[in-house]
Amino acid sequence: MQTHNALLGAHMSTEGGVHTAFERGTRIGCTTMQVFVKNNNQWAGKPQSEHDISLYKSEKAKSAIAPVVAHAAYLINLCSTNAGVLKKSRTAFEDELKRCEGFGIEALIFHPGAHLGAGEEEGIKRIAELLNLVHQRTKGFRVLSTLECTAGQGSAIGYRFEHLRDIINLVDEKERLAVCLDTCHLFAAGYNIGTEEGWNDTISQFDKIVGLDRLVAIHTNDSKKELGSRVDRHEHIGKGMIGLTGFRMLMNDERLAHIPKLLETPKSEDMHEDVENMDLLKSLIHDGNRG
Repeated sequence: MQTHNALLGAHMSTEGGVHTAFERGTRIGCTTMQVFVKNNNQWAGKPQSEHDISLYKSEKAKSAIAPVVAHAAYLINLCSTNAGVLKKSRTAFEDELKRCEGFGIEALIFHPGAHLGAGEEEGIKRIAELLNLVHQRTKGFRVLSTLECTAGQGSAIGYRFEHLRDIINLVDEKERLAVCLDTCHLFAAGYNIGTEEGWNDTISQFDKIVGLDRLVAIHTNDSKKELGSRVDRHEHIGKGMIGLTGFRMLMNDERLAHIPKLLETPKSEDMHEDVENMDLLKSLIHDGNRG
């Protein structure tokens, strides 16, 4: 894998419309990217128009950035114990799937949910039930409902690979499900991806329990907090507790060469931090693979 072929990008702002992300991503050298398809801090967004879709598709046609994935709104909790929140979550999730389908976005990444005291088993069951319901209402959609592994903060589900497997097992249309791994979340959840042995062990476990064929994206973030802290705090590459060995393993793992690697680290208006993080990640490719 040559450095310039690395599928590397970041979460891009969509201020001014989702289509504007292509210009921003191109400007800083993204070859893949992640976006929100609506305001991520609101339940409902401005309805998606045909004009929005055609603007997006025309920018996409001019751009070399692919694939594009979306991240769902953080408010969504597919296993909330509050009936009102659960209903809003279902409506919002369905709406975001429809927006992704309209744009032709390949995957909608979402946090599985927080069980809020109902227990993990109950939470897992509720998430699967809700996914089944939404999938029935969006028959024939190509966009993948993509479960993200979590750090396990609070009552969040998804900090063990077994949770993801159990949700998938309970969903009827399994072909519509995919998974996104987040390096910060994995580390905070107790998977020691900061060493060569730990990295290989984690990816092998994931393959055995969930399956690498389900993996469609990797959020590439260092962790402010220590191994097993169960606290989700992203840090710039090489400045957190994971360290460069883990990211070197990621960038040189042939099994993951075709998987988009996306930064979700803090940044300023000019996005120079994304450029620095991507340059550092590219510099790790092949480094350590010699001899």
